[in-house]
Amino acid sequence: MEIFTAAGFSALLQVIAIDLVLAGDNAIVIGMAAAGLPSDQRKKAILIGVLAATALRILFATVTVTLLEIVGLVLAGGILLLWVCWKMWRELRTNHADEREATELLSNTAAERKAGDPGARKTLGQAAMQIVVADVSMSLDNVLAVAGAARDHFPVLVIGLVLSVALMGLAASFIAKLLHRHRWIAYIGLLIILYVALDMIYRGAMEVWPHVNDAIN
Repeated sequence: MEIFTAAGFSALLQVIAIDLVLAGDNAIVIGMAAAGLPSDQRKKAILIGVLAATALRILFATVTVTLLEIVGLVLAGGILLLWVCWKMWRELRTNHADEREATELLSNTAAERKAGDPGARKTLGQAAMQIVVADVSMSLDNVLAVAGAARDHFPVLVIGLVLSVALMGLAASFIAKLLHRHRWIAYIGLLIILYVALDMIYRGAMEVWPHVNDAIN
């Protein structure tokens, strides 16, 4: 099996790190979106977010592998992942207080808001829409990164996508708390995603260049 080669094992380790970081990042976004809701609606919003993220990962996984076989889309995917890296870097440098509140809400340890708390301004529909829009972007990021890291190792790709769905559905809050406590894990994940992005850009450019050269000549 390809997974038992050195290249396959290296790709698997990259995929696991990517899944951990992006599942936790997605969970934190869900928790932050739910933070403005009354306490009785937070669980519903968090459940909607986790279910939407899980469903979107499955949906994107069914089409991304095929799409990446189209000339030029590996390059486009690498450029998109570069933007993901920039976004993650900014998030890692922002105020940790909001992130702490998000992880507490995910684990239901935050103090109950009072009825007159000005933080409880959103409706469940507004929070759900905000979460789903974020899930679309982050699920696509996750599937692209996993597909890019797995490269031609199909078993690794399948394991990575299954793991992504499992982590988002079953262990999102635990991972979010883990990343909040140990920031270095998130930075390692960021470096791996940056490496995958640059590798995809290089491979995509090598794939596109012959077509560009033919068009010029």
